[in-house]
Amino acid sequence: MSEVNQQKRKWLSLGGAILGISLLPNSVLAAISTPKPRILSFRNINTGDKLSSEFHFGKGISTTNLKKLDYLLRDRRSNQIHPMDPKLFTKFYQIQNSLGIRNAEIQIICGYRSPATNAAMRRRSRGVATNSYHMRGQAIDFRIDGVPLAKIRQAAENLKSGGVGYYPKSNFIHVDTGPIRTWRGS
Repeated sequence: MSEVNQQKRKWLSLGGAILGISLLPNSVLAAISTPKPRILSFRNINTGDKLSSEFHFGKGISTTNLKKLDYLLRDRRSNQIHPMDPKLFTKFYQIQNSLGIRNAEIQIICGYRSPATNAAMRRRSRGVATNSYHMRGQAIDFRIDGVPLAKIRQAAENLKSGGVGYYPKSNFIHVDTGPIRTWRGS
């Protein structure tokens, strides 16, 4: 077949595809082009506070709801509030997506930790880092009810971003937005 005929076929194919797409209803085109937001639901198991918020991939969570999350993730011992790194919520979106779950409640064990709280916890346990990412608002300890911890750990590690701590005896996963590393705690 000549080169001219092959070019004509390519252009005709492209024209057919464009014509086919143009015949689709607008509602179908909107569904294809606009990713649906995911609802991220959080419950702080220590305070009972809850929050559900729309998460739009690429946009994140609204500023208003980020402030509410800062409150939900406050240091429960001192009641101090600190801004949390929005990249943490992108991680939760990606973890849920990887696990194939939607709108599952993320149970928060620990979010922000004041330096005084961190020092007190460090005196009681060797496993608490001196310079914890919790004190920077860059770490959250959590679990998802009904999802095996090992599966959550694997999904978090597969992101290849930040730290992932696996605490099977204490029943939680730690994620942070620091350098890439993994560890196992108790």
